[in-house]
Amino acid sequence: MPNFLHFIVNLVVILSFSLLNPINTAQAVSPSTTVYEQRIIHNPDGIGKYYMGREIAKVMGYTGAGWLERPSREGEEQPSKIVSLLNLKPNDVVADIGAGTGYLSFRIAPLLTAGKVLAVDVQPEMFEIIELFKKEKNISNVEPILATLTDPNLPNESVDLALMVDAYHELEYPQEVMQKIVKALKPRGRVVLVEYRGENPFITIKGLHKMTQKQVRKEMQAVGLVWCETKNLLPQQHLMVFQKPDSSEF
Repeated sequence: MPNFLHFIVNLVVILSFSLLNPINTAQAVSPSTTVYEQRIIHNPDGIGKYYMGREIAKVMGYTGAGWLERPSREGEEQPSKIVSLLNLKPNDVVADIGAGTGYLSFRIAPLLTAGKVLAVDVQPEMFEIIELFKKEKNISNVEPILATLTDPNLPNESVDLALMVDAYHELEYPQEVMQKIVKALKPRGRVVLVEYRGENPFITIKGLHKMTQKQVRKEMQAVGLVWCETKNLLPQQHLMVFQKPDSSEF
């Protein structure tokens, strides 16, 4: 009986320690081979999954399509300026990753007179909206691509520019997706990330839906992309440009 009581006491102590230190416990059970960490206690705006110290934000689903198309978006984010800063060529192939309703895709497509936009998203419901807009706007060079959580489903070396506007921070598997995007880029192809500035506490966007330039550069470096420049010409967002090195450098 004393041995049994001793066992019970030890078990209570272990359980108490686990409950008081949930983050440490989650770290301890995470496989050492994974780049992700799952935590029990986390921000309610996130999924409890961490990548390189950053908690991944919850995805805004297709029910938020109206917010993407809100009339105030031009004044708040100046998407027309985003398009002008991309320095597009008429024959470019642009992958709009996390395209949603195609808000940016349909602003880019008319500039690609000999190219096209690949509107990539994981939500098939968004493609119904994109097809509606294609007919309404009479734009034929926007091609919907159904992605998975780990794969944008783009052919190797087929894309000149991969654009993500307020989308990267929601990727559930950022490393896997970015590795596939790098493969999909042509040599010297570019990745442009537009994210609300995490360094500025006065930007009234939920914390997990903002990113610092330092964090973005660290995560892009991890997949072999080279930082080129950051353009802070938008009201509230960084526009960060990265490039895929030549195969001889990569």
